[in-house]
Amino acid sequence: MMRNLLALLLYVSASVGAAGAAAPCSIQRAAFREPYLWLLCDRQNLFVSTDGGATWQTRRLPGEAKFRAMAFLDSRRGFVVGDEGTVLATEDGAETWRAVSVPTRENLTSIHFVGELGWIAGWTGVILHSVDGGRNWERQQSGVKQGLESIYFVDSEHGWAVGWIGTILRTNDGGKTWEKARTPDNLWSLDSVYFRDAEEGWAVGFGGQILRSCDGGATWQKQASPLKAWLKSVVFDDAGRGWIASDDTLLATDNNGESWTQVPVEGAVFIHQVLRVRDSIWAVGQFGVLKQDGDGLGLTALATLPGQPENDGQARKDAAEGASVDVSANRGSVRNIE
Repeated sequence: MMRNLLALLLYVSASVGAAGAAAPCSIQRAAFREPYLWLLCDRQNLFVSTDGGATWQTRRLPGEAKFRAMAFLDSRRGFVVGDEGTVLATEDGAETWRAVSVPTRENLTSIHFVGELGWIAGWTGVILHSVDGGRNWERQQSGVKQGLESIYFVDSEHGWAVGWIGTILRTNDGGKTWEKARTPDNLWSLDSVYFRDAEEGWAVGFGGQILRSCDGGATWQKQASPLKAWLKSVVFDDAGRGWIASDDTLLATDNNGESWTQVPVEGAVFIHQVLRVRDSIWAVGQFGVLKQDGDGLGLTALATLPGQPENDGQARKDAAEGASVDVSANRGSVRNIE
């Protein structure tokens, strides 16, 4: 009985991975700085590509914390943040990492840089700030105790943070002071915030919420959403088209965010980030990555993810029959660097 149950679990796991261009881990975030692409796993591993995702190399991250977010200032300097106040830094393009001391032990969820200025957001309203490229961090007073899930700045002065129970904060002085925005009643938690300039921005979150501000985040209005699902990321591309990520679909707008239309995707990818990569949009999910086809709305699964087993079909068959499964010997184009 236990053997059959194990076989069933293996079969389900393999099937989910195949549907979403199987990833080698639970992907948390991606980052891009020419010519580098990085994929962050929730624990220990980071994957790096210098050829647009055609091939990948692995990097090992120190520690046992769960990682949640990543940002790079340039092709060499970057940061990973996660639970229990974990902050890791690299100065050689992710070859080596060191721990950075910060004044909190809270879980950290988002990190953003404008030049040498950096901000980190986390649980219980934590906001950290660096003025020296992330070498040192000090705490800013957010004025809230709700967890924050996303922080974004368009320049050194104008920034926003969003989080639990519809919390929206804004600053016009680089975070020296933060104030709560005026928002509609009965908001769910928010996961992502993005501004095209110092005046016009969007925030998205649970229950299909899409909020828009045209006055720098002072006030917000609800927009009609074609989904009631969890919206997890929002960004605009160079062509002025907006994108919002949900588990198994994307929303897009080509009319400056006045309305949003649904763009279905194939497979159980569980998308939680939309990322600008050169002149393309990538949709990053827990179990796979999708890449925009040309300049249209279509996206296709990235078939070269590190660790994707080429014998996945045989693995599913073996699992269903109760045989032992070992796909570790066939892991695609990955080079381990300890």
